[in-house]
Order: sequence, then structure tokens, then C-alpha cells
Amino acid sequence: MSGGSNISDFDPSRPDSQAQIAGLLFALILIDQNGHIAEANHAAENLLGCSAKRLISKPLLEVIGPVDPRVEARLSDCDAALVARDVGIHAATSETRVNLTVSPLGGFPGWRVVTLSQIGHEESGNEEELASSLGAPSILAHEIKNPLAAIRGAGQLAARKLPLKDKKLARMITDEVDRIARLIDRMQQLGSRSTEVAAPCNPHEAIRSAVATVRAAGAGGVTIIEEFDPSLPPVLANRDALEQVLINLVSNARDAADAGARGEITVQTRFVSGLAFSAIRLGRAVRLPIEITVSDNGPGIDPAMRERVFEPFVSTKKSGQGLGLALVRKLVRDMNGSISHERDTRAGLTHFRLHLPMAKPGQE
Repeated sequence: MSGGSNISDFDPSRPDSQAQIAGLLFALILIDQNGHIAEANHAAENLLGCSAKRLISKPLLEVIGPVDPRVEARLSDCDAALVARDVGIHAATSETRVNLTVSPLGGFPGWRVVTLSQIGHEESGNEEELASSLGAPSILAHEIKNPLAAIRGAGQLAARKLPLKDKKLARMITDEVDRIARLIDRMQQLGSRSTEVAAPCNPHEAIRSAVATVRAAGAGGVTIIEEFDPSLPPVLANRDALEQVLINLVSNARDAADAGARGEITVQTRFVSGLAFSAIRLGRAVRLPIEITVSDNGPGIDPAMRERVFEPFVSTKKSGQGLGLALVRKLVRDMNGSISHERDTRAGLTHFRLHLPMAKPGQE
């Protein structure tokens, strides 16, 4: 036959299998008949916090364990396939939640390919749904603000005319109106489809400004420690949005750490290479090498709520409205970034990790 293409034809521009594996967004590990690591891609190195050279020949369960006994049993069976969601592994000294698959290789008895994808870095795929679901409340919120303004004005007028003993009630009216207005503002911002313009900015300046704001509001005796990588390049983000994200994260960490004695918050920055922390935007991969981590030594989030903390109206605080972290996620995604959290049970720390793209030289 003529006119067709032969799949075996050599094309020097076509990525080979090694390049394809290296470019994967999730961790891929090859294990041998004995359950030892034979190969690991770049995303696996980042996830496990160890170079491929050091990972090779180590038992997989030793590297990621301890894991759920059911998962361990399946991994111990060299012929068993496995698909497991929301599995806790211990990577780079921290507990991380992942989706895990194990695929036996036909024709190579005992050899298997293991994939690990971090739940916190996966896209939920419901951003359009979220925006749509918040669209109607946002319109309703706009209509509510007009009568609220009238109520507030009436409360202020009443405060001037009421006797001193009753002025407290009038102030309560205006305070509650202000609280509702702030809540409505946050709902409108969460449901907005518009995004702020991103530009190169110094992440450390944004962090220091956010920390100063939290301290001014009262740190409650909590110690805030800064561990910055001085060589970190500019990040591509909206400065105001980034600062708002950091204020929310540091404020939440302060509230969590304040629950116990010797409350401590650490804000750390570092550069992470590779595609392990990439997100898919507009059909293309976006590298996210700038990492900002806000950690606290509080008791942590209720395990039953950990996978829902970024959802609207989900809160671990008694007086919380559950919009803070949902707004954080929206602002981060608008900047083509990624936000995740994890609980390090061994160290007793909760980490919120923010990953953002790096500004290119000459980018404005």
C-alpha cells in the first residue's frame, strides 16, 4: 500500500519514551519483582523529596510507607493491579494524600508501573460549575446591599437620638450590617469571573506585607518565623491578590496555632524544579516552580473536612463563614497557580503550599 504513513518511520522531532515519561505531571515509578524501585521520573523525585539515584534499589514500601494495610497487601502481590484513591503516603517527611495506581507489565513477570498523583494539586474540573453556582447568589447579594445601606444609615441616625444606655443597641445594628456587607463582598468576589492582571513581583515583599498586616491585627502571642530563599526569582502574579491570599493563610495559621501553647507559624519559600507542581491551563502545562509554604503547629484540620477545606461555606471555625479558603483557591487559580494542604502527623504541623509561575526575564 502507498500513501500511508508507517508508525516505524523515524521522526527526529518526535519525543521518545524517556522524554514522554519525564514530561508527565504525575509521579511514575517502575518497580521490579522484589518490590524495589528500578526507575523514577522527575515528578516522582519532587513528590518523594529524593533524587532518582537515591531512590533506585530501595523498597517502594520503605519509601512511601506506612500505608493503608489493604494497599500494602496489594503492593506485596507482584501480579496484582490496583487503583486506590485518597491514600496517605509519607513523602519527604510529610504525609501526603495521593491517588495511586499499580499496573503489572505483561510479559515481564513481577514488574509493575506505579503512579502517584497528589490530590491537592489535581484540578477539580468544576470551576465552571462553581462560578455558575455562585453567579445567582452574587446577583442576589448586589440587590441586598442597597437595603443594607439604608438600614445602616437608620442605625446611625438612631444612635444620635437614642439615650446613652440604648446607643449600644444601635451600634450593634450598624456592626451587624457591616459584617453582612463584608460577607456579601466576599461572595461577590468569589463568584466573579474577572481576573486581575499578573505581573512580575517579589514574593518576599508580598509575604512581609501580609505578615505585617496580621501582626498589626494582633498575632495573639504566636511567633511568626520567615525562612526565605534569597535567590528566589520574581513570581508572575497579581501583587494585591497574592498579598490577600497570604493574609488569609497566615491569619488562619495564627488562629490554629493560637489554640495551643507556644504557637508558631513558619513562612518558607523555595524553588522547586520540574513539572511535578504543574497545572493545566488553557490546554497547556504551566510550570509552577515558586513555592510558598505557610505552616503552623496547631492541632490541624478535622480529618473529615480536610478534602473539603477549599469548598465554599465549609469552615472549621465556629464563627467562620467558609469563604476564606474558597476565595484563596480562586485567587490562586486566577494567577495560574496551585494551592494544597497537608498534615504532617509526625511533626505535628499543618502545611498550606502555594505554587506559582516564575516571571520570565523581560516580562512586564
